Amino acid sequence: MSKLFVGGLSWHTTDESLRAGFEQYGPVEEATVVKDRDTQRSRGFGFVRFSSEADADAAIAALNNQEFDGRSIRVDKASERGSRNDGGFQGRGGYNQRGGYGGGYGGGSGGDWRRDRNADN
Repeated sequence: MSKLFVGGLSWHTTDESLRAGFEQYGPVEEATVVKDRDTQRSRGFGFVRFSSEADADAAIAALNNQEFDGRSIRVDKASERGSRNDGGFQGRGGYNQRGGYGGGYGGGSGGDWRRDRNADN
């Protein structure tokens, strides 16, 4: 099984038209255009999953940097996304995001508070 990332999709590309465009290179198990959670509009990218690695490679070779639904698309192997629940904030939304201290959200001097605290003693 091989999953492809397809970027640069037209706003009017649907799951069905994405599948139809890629099926000429082999059986497509799944074709999904990613949509905005609130508006349900396309976010301009999607994923296509082939059961055969050879079919996926053929689709990449044929469609990468080619016109699809009026737009030049980028096709590449999709990278596996790590778990979303690994205990970290992933650099999003944390207090003192850039490190440091004394500046509230994302602020601060960037120093090491333990070292600086001990220097004051």
